[in-house]
Amino acid sequence: MTSGPLLWYMNRGTGMVLLALLTLSTAMGVLSTVRMGNPRWPRFVTQGLHRNVSLLTLSMLAVHVATAVIDSYVDIRWYEAFLPRAGAYKGLWLWLGTLGCDLLVAISVAGLVRHRMSHRIWRGIHVLAYLAWGVAILHGVGIGTDSGTSWGMGTTVLSVGVVAAVGVVRLVTLSHERRPT
Repeated sequence: MTSGPLLWYMNRGTGMVLLALLTLSTAMGVLSTVRMGNPRWPRFVTQGLHRNVSLLTLSMLAVHVATAVIDSYVDIRWYEAFLPRAGAYKGLWLWLGTLGCDLLVAISVAGLVRHRMSHRIWRGIHVLAYLAWGVAILHGVGIGTDSGTSWGMGTTVLSVGVVAAVGVVRLVTLSHERRPT
């Protein structure tokens, strides 16, 4: 284990990039379900981008967790990325990060075996991505060293605004889909 400003900056930086990527992945996932098409931007392009951004998000999550574990300034053990322990560093906030990590891993594993499950089960698991995004927001607000800065708060508010906006778009299109013809 080691400590130093490089690890601290890497953890902070990967946390903020992770927030942006997770927000982008969530937004693209929502938009890929909207049943609108455009010849210049077909739906499969949005779905492909969603998958690739999600993979990049998982990679950034691995770096974020690794820098937190390697940095000995705080006592976070590798298994706490998956199983929280009582009395851990900033317990509730770390637990929320652990929950978000577990959800993203579960969703990703389910995505790998998606072809072996019914669409209904897959959708049920995949909807947990909203929860993962939400707990990630809370984790960042509670434990993030930049959450109190104007740019940190601005990034969080922007992320919430983006997901809320695409959520409204999805709800509007969902109501149109369910209308009898």
